[in-house]
Amino acid sequence: MESQTLVVKIGTSSLTRSQTGDLSLSTIASLVETLTHLRRRGHRVVLVSSGAVGVGCARLGLNDRPRRLVTKQAVAAVGQGRLMRVYDDLFTTLQQPIAQVLLTRKDLMQRGSYVNAYNTFKELLRLGVIPIVNENDTIATDELKFGDNDTLSALVASSIEADWLFLLTDVDRLYSADPNRDPNARPIDRVAHPDDLIHLDAGTSRSGWGTGGMQTKISAARIATSSGIRTVITSGKTPKNIELVLEGEEIGTHFEPLDQTGNARKRWIAYGLVPQGQLYLDAGAVKAICEGGKSLLAAGIVKIGGDFQVSDAVTLCDLDGREIGRGIVNYNSIDLHKICGCQSDKIPEILGYRTPETVVHRDNLVLT
Repeated sequence: MESQTLVVKIGTSSLTRSQTGDLSLSTIASLVETLTHLRRRGHRVVLVSSGAVGVGCARLGLNDRPRRLVTKQAVAAVGQGRLMRVYDDLFTTLQQPIAQVLLTRKDLMQRGSYVNAYNTFKELLRLGVIPIVNENDTIATDELKFGDNDTLSALVASSIEADWLFLLTDVDRLYSADPNRDPNARPIDRVAHPDDLIHLDAGTSRSGWGTGGMQTKISAARIATSSGIRTVITSGKTPKNIELVLEGEEIGTHFEPLDQTGNARKRWIAYGLVPQGQLYLDAGAVKAICEGGKSLLAAGIVKIGGDFQVSDAVTLCDLDGREIGRGIVNYNSIDLHKICGCQSDKIPEILGYRTPETVVHRDNLVLT
């Protein structure tokens, strides 16, 4: 079998026992064995593992997941060390080296940090190491959190140009409704485009220990498939299914990869950055950008939302508020309020200084 790059994400609900939050050692042992076997077959493997907060709660005797950010951060600090100790003990038994990689959203927002993370992952994989990734909950703020490890795993998969993203969860696949509440729920085996699921009632985490649900997995699949990555949702209790999927078995829900969103820089703009504002465009500007591949000029901007600075990311929307793209802006929001709708040759006179020709250059713009 051809060597491929795999990102495997396992959630708290699969790693822990729902009643107590204690680690499910049998599941972790099976996961470790499976990933080590994949590594020995020549695949490059990255594991994105939740569980630090759940393990920390169990360690401290807490019966419920903390709601206050500061408490959650402290509990995560307690749990992360314990979680990595368990992984290290099990992987060491099989002589498989691992590495801990803790990320915040800010690490992927800054271009230099994003490239450095990419290089580190590539070098670890070249050395035969399995990186174990988690959000750095201890220092992440609400404004700069991924929010869930589904999103984190998709962003990691996109950044390292993975071939597969496996989202291991507490159900065997995606259903048309929650199968525990609706006996008529139908299994969904294959999804051509995440937009096909826009009306699906995907629900939230059932266990009480996790942070996401099926909706976050669908959002993660959207990010990954837009980067050309085949995505699979399947049961976390049977990690060996990963190998069966790679051998061609139809297990879980498969999301077909889409055409890639440009080069690595444009994928970073689309998914690594957090938009700080919105630009609402007239029909002519939307057509020029979407069909003509043009840059955005001030004349096509009708309305501005948010407070942003030069080089921040912004969302580009049509007049109905639908997002059409994202880009890095060449003006701050204060100046853009003064010049939106104006012709380019009038802008230096309005602002009193020499200005960039474009609001968002096409090289810094990606359609979403």
